Amino acid sequence: MKTRIRTPYFEIGTKNYIYGDKVLEYALAADRAAEKYDIDVLFITSPIEIRRVAEQTRHLIVLAPYMDTLRPGRGMADILPEGLKAAGAQGVVVNHCEKPMSLPQIKQTIDRAHELDMLVFACADSVAEARAIAELHPDIINPEPTELIGGSGGGVSDMSYVMDCIRAIKAIDPDILVEQAAGITTGQQVYDFILAGSEAAGAASGIMNAADPLAKIDELIAATRRAADDLAGR
Repeated sequence: MKTRIRTPYFEIGTKNYIYGDKVLEYALAADRAAEKYDIDVLFITSPIEIRRVAEQTRHLIVLAPYMDTLRPGRGMADILPEGLKAAGAQGVVVNHCEKPMSLPQIKQTIDRAHELDMLVFACADSVAEARAIAELHPDIINPEPTELIGGSGGGVSDMSYVMDCIRAIKAIDPDILVEQAAGITTGQQVYDFILAGSEAAGAASGIMNAADPLAKIDELIAATRRAADDLAGR
């Protein structure tokens, strides 16, 4: 059965900023914060690290950054969906700007993941791309302008872009969760995006490049809790 995500949630991507024991250190910090603030936390990390993270945490929803669509049998150097699931991955990312995919590839991966009851976390650059991917019915869409990813743009998504993406996606499939993540570095940004209508926020470079990454993890998940409480009080 596919994992159900409570909203608002928070997402952490390690990318290739860290590896080995450092990944587990950050995962354990995220696991503690997920429990402390009672917030669902998605943790996206290398396939190499998935089994250890999944086995040593209790509150994280672990996602793989990519998978191929082959089936068990012949194949070399491909990432097997069944292997990811067996290692503890509960979902997979598709179409990140650092691993772009065509629409047919995205559809094949979504179909393959859903066949295994795995979540699909899809990335989109523009409102038009978000609309096109929404037609394929992933579980999550993370619209983020490519120029802002990795902190290189020096800011976060414009609120008009955020609202346009939410409207476009929800008009096609209201069950798709919409996240904002590009360029996020502060708890206030997390809070503002969720209060504006995003169902989640996330960060990779904003955590990995922070002066104190473990404290930053706690700050951003705490902000998610604060947004959840304020939404509940409306």
